[in-house]
Amino acid sequence: MSKKEQGVNVAATQLDNKMAKAKPVKMGWSTQQIKEITKSLNALLANYSVHYQKLRSFHWNVKGSDFFDLHEKFELQYTEALLHIDAIAERIRIFGEAHLSSLKQYLDVSEIKETTPELNSDLMVREMLSDYTILIKYMEDTVAVCSKHADSGTESMVKGYINKIETHHWMFSAFMAR
Repeated sequence: MSKKEQGVNVAATQLDNKMAKAKPVKMGWSTQQIKEITKSLNALLANYSVHYQKLRSFHWNVKGSDFFDLHEKFELQYTEALLHIDAIAERIRIFGEAHLSSLKQYLDVSEIKETTPELNSDLMVREMLSDYTILIKYMEDTVAVCSKHADSGTESMVKGYINKIETHHWMFSAFMAR
């Protein structure tokens, strides 16, 4: 005879379970671990967001003999950056935390700084290369935090970004070596 048939109070669903009604710790990480992971992700988000806006400005303002090449490449770069920004913000939300979302917050946190739109194409590319170096540093910091806390989902996502940024860095460095 089942417990229910014996008159024993049995949870009909997981939602009836006392543990399921309590506020759970997100996916097994402690509150402190979540704070460390999302702090690192927010720093990466801020840097990526400032970088994204610079790429859009470069796309709109590039001129000279490199216009056709760089106008298209900057658009590809900012389109990719936007996808990464979205995924980073959503990853922070997966942990139940708030992500940075205002330009002021981004600028306050970001090591990447704004530039004037009046740069020549060589300086625009040099700015991108500098940004890539900074982004990789923040990505590696995030991977280290995620590895420390066994967050393989975030770690895998960010490692994929590192691979892409390293490739972009190589290609734009080759472009500058003309």
